[in-house]
Amino acid sequence: MSPSLSPLRTLISWSSGKDSALSLLRLRDDPRYDVIGLYTTHVAGGVPYQNTPLEVVQQQAHQLGLPLITIALPEVFPPNPVYQQCVVDGLRHSGLAIDAVAFGDMFHNGIADYRRSYIEPAGWQCVFPLLGDNPADLAREILQRGITTHLITVDTSQCDGRFCGRLFDAGLLAELPPEVDPCGENGEFHTLVTDMPGFSSPLTLHPGEIDRSGRFHVLSYQVAD
Repeated sequence: MSPSLSPLRTLISWSSGKDSALSLLRLRDDPRYDVIGLYTTHVAGGVPYQNTPLEVVQQQAHQLGLPLITIALPEVFPPNPVYQQCVVDGLRHSGLAIDAVAFGDMFHNGIADYRRSYIEPAGWQCVFPLLGDNPADLAREILQRGITTHLITVDTSQCDGRFCGRLFDAGLLAELPPEVDPCGENGEFHTLVTDMPGFSSPLTLHPGEIDRSGRFHVLSYQVAD
């Protein structure tokens, strides 16, 4: 980066899981970017797919010392134009001066072009800190960087439900079948970060019961203030 150029004021799409956390750490290591906040979409006070209560995401942002923009969606799977307009409007009315928006996507499967299709016309750059990296390498980096995260949702059509509730650690990675992406990037599982570099203190996770009644096994939990 030229000394005359200021770092891009960057907002991170924050899901509450490990991919968002690793994206944040990589961007904080890169002088081209200045992370100014996080944003998350939610439906009725919960983050879709992750099943993370919005108040838990707010606690994560508080521990990181970053503002959190919350964007309500009308449903879990709104039509693409509705979803895109919700996000763009939410960011425009955030009160933050934004140059770029970062996403934790890993695969070259068309998702980057999709993100660019509505972020760039709004006047912001798209940033993908993890895109194209080997998932096994990323999984190891998550552990090496000290990101503590648990599997809170497992899609049992792709991954054994017994992994729900497990700590994401070397032992879990060794047990995952070879057809399961080690980062769950195909939707096999979703995670909740309870500690990472930058947290002022860890979130204390109190696991409850695991709902195994449907295709998705979901951990219920409470997070202490």
